[in-house]
Amino acid sequence: MKLVYTAISKKLFYFRMHISKFVLEKDCIPLNPFMLFEYFMLDAIDKDRIREANNNLVEKADELWVFGEISNGVLAEIKIAKQENKPIRYFTVIDSKEIKEISKEEAKFEKEIGDTPRDEL
Repeated sequence: MKLVYTAISKKLFYFRMHISKFVLEKDCIPLNPFMLFEYFMLDAIDKDRIREANNNLVEKADELWVFGEISNGVLAEIKIAKQENKPIRYFTVIDSKEIKEISKEEAKFEKEIGDTPRDEL
């Protein structure tokens, strides 16, 4: 089974189990950072250490799947996956219950990112 890193912003934290279930149903193993480290382990450890661990998981994964809007952290994970020549797939979450694959051109950025060039995806 392929190892799939699930790149999600904190806005979908509540949906983390559904995303892992979705990946498992696609016959892949989810590497879901929010299932592994909760939300930055409730600040019990430095956030940079958690980011470093996440980045290492991206490097070890076979693919990166992006769920929902792209945050700064997700964009950093996409850049690592691109450097490692990993396949990247994009998904939208509809009404907190349905996951649908979309093209990279359909992917949306969180407002905090602003006008990020599409070539970074």
